[in-house]
Amino acid sequence: MGKRLTLYIVIGMIAGIIVGYALNRAYPADSPALATAADALKLLPDVFLHLIKMVIAPLILATLVTGIASMGDSSALGRIGGRALAWFITASLISIGMGLLLVNLFQPGVGLQFTAAAPVADLATADFTVRHFLLEIFPTSALDAMAKNNVLQILVFSLFAGVALSAIGEAGAPLLRGADALATLMLTITDYVMRFAPFAVFGALASVVATKGLGIIVTYGVFISEFYFGLLLLWILLLGLGGLFLGKRVLLLARYIREPLLLAFSTASSESALPKLFEQLDRFGVPRRISGFVLPLGYSFNLDGSMMYTSFATMFIAQAYGIELSIGQQIAMLLTLMVTSKGIAGVPRASLVVIAATLTQFGLPLEGIALLLGVDTFLDMGRTATNVVGNAVATSVITKWEGMLQVPLDPDAPEAIPPHDTPEQGRRGLHLDPEQ
Repeated sequence: MGKRLTLYIVIGMIAGIIVGYALNRAYPADSPALATAADALKLLPDVFLHLIKMVIAPLILATLVTGIASMGDSSALGRIGGRALAWFITASLISIGMGLLLVNLFQPGVGLQFTAAAPVADLATADFTVRHFLLEIFPTSALDAMAKNNVLQILVFSLFAGVALSAIGEAGAPLLRGADALATLMLTITDYVMRFAPFAVFGALASVVATKGLGIIVTYGVFISEFYFGLLLLWILLLGLGGLFLGKRVLLLARYIREPLLLAFSTASSESALPKLFEQLDRFGVPRRISGFVLPLGYSFNLDGSMMYTSFATMFIAQAYGIELSIGQQIAMLLTLMVTSKGIAGVPRASLVVIAATLTQFGLPLEGIALLLGVDTFLDMGRTATNVVGNAVATSVITKWEGMLQVPLDPDAPEAIPPHDTPEQGRRGLHLDPEQ
């Protein structure tokens, strides 16, 4: 479905540009008929936004509760988990901070001059203080947080529920199975929703091109190139940080993960690369009992490419609508994105949901997300591949940190490597120099 969906989205993009350009040439810029047609086309991405927002609350609740409850309570697991979370938080701050820095440097949205549907002065942007931010994190009612799609409060409740389910053991098994089934259900619903994405892309691009002309495509081209430049810098930084722990072997890691990288890039889905990433980390010398815990945890808490995109894209929308955000508000946004970007890995283009939640939280125009739909498939490929790089580096570094990194095998050996915990278990094939 992933490759076909990408093809359909590309077709939707091309068709949207053609239809939008035809409308732009057929009617003058101030024509009521043009405004009516653009508004009708905009209904498609609006419906898509409603559908994708529909799944966010139950999806976050289910994925976080099952993940935390399944961690166990051994001291080794707690130590590994603590080190993993420390790395994830550091990488998250670097990724989001780099996105904010680059978008302020490049300013890709400046000059677009869109007009918000609601008056920004009446919304929450100017009132977003640190006190307000902290109070908004903690829910007074889990049901109220679910009903209002308050992502921050759902996350806090999920943390408490996951830890409590782990503590009560067998008594909580039915609830844990129910949460796991809910997560599967929401992922299936999300797959259905994503089938509507090509139509949303068509409507979004056609509406924008009809009202703004083909000049908007130039802006998209600049936006994409600047974002990919940011991803390249993030790759260099992540591999550089990994090299502090792994030495020259970090370059060998890049060779081992090339196949899961290509798979993630072509399908724009981190989950599609997970089985191959497990296998290649086995070959690299990471015991499965480490990768089996850290990788799934990283898929929820360590989405480096997606986090850079959320800050980059959110500020792009603010710039496109001419909304100035102070340094303090941008720092508050960084903290918000740190929390809201967790728990929704494996859902194609889930970053749109995080951006939508952040726009709502800060009172920024939610309709601005339609500006991203037309090019999101290309952006998603890059940020998904970056997520794989970040998690591969994190898992390898934590394994080295634990003193459990083993001698690597040939990454192209045809024989599958079984899970192993010691150098004597499951070691078949060509051995390589561990410092290569």
